[in-house]
Amino acid sequence: MLDATGGMGGSTLPLVRLRGVRKAFSTGTVALEGLDLTIGAHEFVSLVGPSGCGKSTALRLIAGLGQPTQGRIEWPQGETLGDVGFVFQEPTLLPWATVFDNVWLPFRLRGQSRAQVQDEVMGALDMVGLAGFSHAYPRELSGGMKMRVSIARALVTRPKLLLMDEPFAALDEITRFKLNDDLLALWQDQRWTVVFVTHSVYESVYLSSRIVVMAARPGRVVADLAVDVPYPRDERFRTSGAYNGYCRLASDELHRAMGE
Repeated sequence: MLDATGGMGGSTLPLVRLRGVRKAFSTGTVALEGLDLTIGAHEFVSLVGPSGCGKSTALRLIAGLGQPTQGRIEWPQGETLGDVGFVFQEPTLLPWATVFDNVWLPFRLRGQSRAQVQDEVMGALDMVGLAGFSHAYPRELSGGMKMRVSIARALVTRPKLLLMDEPFAALDEITRFKLNDDLLALWQDQRWTVVFVTHSVYESVYLSSRIVVMAARPGRVVADLAVDVPYPRDERFRTSGAYNGYCRLASDELHRAMGE
């Protein structure tokens, strides 16, 4: 399997494990059943599967935004406050707050003043290319820029794990491709781990070191594919035979999952 630098290496040290996870809601809906998944440190893992298969539910459980009905979530390296960042499908920015204040929010909730974390906030904005927009308001930004603010807010606490729930689904293709490239560059530079939910096989192949395919509800893993192509990746990869081959493989597994 590839490590985060694109070199061939051994298996990475586990960061989080889901063991036999079941999630049932009060309505009687069983979203996940017997979900086993291990995420290694510095991996880029995409979750794909039919709508309603529990991809987003799995992310929320990892983030601590809910508890499994059965099974457990383990953190072999230990977990502390701020170790997990979450980027939702919508940017969920505060419309009355500036870009700076939106990114400051995680620190504000901890009781830290703007002055105390000025450098951290501006550093996060610089990482996503928005240092010059710290005083702007969300209404003044494009869709892609709003998503960059959301990513900066998730990264400002320097998490070990970044969870992303279809963050680019609503964007046009050109903006989506650009943010894919920028995300990979940040991931390689910062060395955190990413778990990325997408409905796009093509996006998952381009971004990921692993693609985890989940079956229709109740969600469970039916395939775990390694994408053994070095990083960094660019347009040459998108037009390569290797890319097309992995897309076909992932598509075949997805179609099989829809019949499970």
